Amino acid sequence: MIIKVGTRKSQLALTQTKQVIALLEKANPDVTFELVTYQTTGDKLVHASLQEIGGKGVFVKDIEVGLLNKKIDIAIHSLKDVPSILPNGCVIGAIPKREDVRDCMIFHQPNMTLDTLPQGAKVGTSSLRRQAQLLKLRPDLNIVALRGNIDTRIQKVLDGEYDAIVLAMAGLSRMGWLEKETLSLQPLDTKVFLPAISQGALAIECREEDTYVLDIIQRIHDEKTAQEVTIERDFLKQMDGDCTFPIGAYATVQDNIYTLQTMLATEETMTCVYATVSDEQAHTLAKNAADCLEAQGAFGRKK
Repeated sequence: MIIKVGTRKSQLALTQTKQVIALLEKANPDVTFELVTYQTTGDKLVHASLQEIGGKGVFVKDIEVGLLNKKIDIAIHSLKDVPSILPNGCVIGAIPKREDVRDCMIFHQPNMTLDTLPQGAKVGTSSLRRQAQLLKLRPDLNIVALRGNIDTRIQKVLDGEYDAIVLAMAGLSRMGWLEKETLSLQPLDTKVFLPAISQGALAIECREEDTYVLDIIQRIHDEKTAQEVTIERDFLKQMDGDCTFPIGAYATVQDNIYTLQTMLATEETMTCVYATVSDEQAHTLAKNAADCLEAQGAFGRKK
């Protein structure tokens, strides 16, 4: 049997999709997987900010159309790009084990840290979430928009166009950058710098009716990762947010206790507001965290 796998044309998307296909091939030696690439709206409008494009689903909608039209059988996405509500007929059928969730600063100068960056240093990121948290830690920084693929962004900081940039550790790992000694970098602890919802996780989306395909992809499903990102995505849904929203969250489970750390930047001043909640019941966390944030004056888009 041949299963057609849809993904974006970006180098990161292709690399991580090939890594997932390798896992699927190992778990399903009798199945052949064929790659199909798409240029999504988010890829085409690379010079516009995600806020200008309209954030929900700009990196996944075009691929989902192919899925619903049966041009492909599964789609592989970065889960942080997937809206909390899927099109009718589509499901996230499997979530492989999550990569490192942290963000990472990459510096032009060696032996640099966020604390030692010079006053007014130029830092590249287009993420409102990263911008708000950077300015909380270093209000003096000059935050400048930066989009493009990982290699392009890294080259810009190496060339000195920026003093530093912020990228996800997961993307750096998947692209092999962590193995290179040329980078001066600092992973940012989740206790002080919260990642995007579902950062580091991948989603395998398929048609709800395709039980045979669901069985195949479920063989590389990681239940612990799924529990954690489900909590985070429930929180995103509570706040009516998307990948452009200044919102962060990180859920963990240990000894049957679920913990959710959250951050939302206020719309007017981009002030970071935090809430951390724990419970033995996973389904209570998202609502509890949202209530805590709202009590501090940080509201989602529904308000």
